[in-house]
Amino acid sequence: MTTASPALPDDELRETLDLLSTVMASVSDRVDSQTEVLNRVNKTATEARQAAFAAKAQTDPKHYGELVGETIDGKIGDTLIRLARFAVDLGQQTMATDRVLKQAEEDKLAILRQVRDRENRAERLKRVLPWFGLGAVVLVLAMTVALPRFLASYPSTCAVIGGIWRTTTTGVDACVFYQP
Repeated sequence: MTTASPALPDDELRETLDLLSTVMASVSDRVDSQTEVLNRVNKTATEARQAAFAAKAQTDPKHYGELVGETIDGKIGDTLIRLARFAVDLGQQTMATDRVLKQAEEDKLAILRQVRDRENRAERLKRVLPWFGLGAVVLVLAMTVALPRFLASYPSTCAVIGGIWRTTTTGVDACVFYQP
């Protein structure tokens, strides 16, 4: 059972969108460079076809056979070398694009985890805060009742709160307050 991802705040959404737009711009640049490579490959293939048609159009195959064969072999060899280079470049561009996209996905997941953790901590605080407040109120009430009684139990603290330490007729010591 999966839970829906929490909505991101506007600032984090803007940051995510900025990151995604940067990644998309990078991917677009790489796709443009790959398009240029493919255009060069297409041009080279067209040139090779034209050379083959020109060789076929020759009237004396025996006379021009060796010359045409050497020319085509040279052009095809160069073309194959260029095609191999283009394939390597295209593969490198594809791997680089894949790495960038994987990194962007990992960054997005890390950001989402951080947001989820922050929201979980806030929820825990929201659950504990009422109990903390209730505990503080109970403590204040208890201290309101117990603190004066505790302070009045000792001669030195009795004087601090404005009382006088006296011994009663029954022989019990007590903190006494006189009204003027």
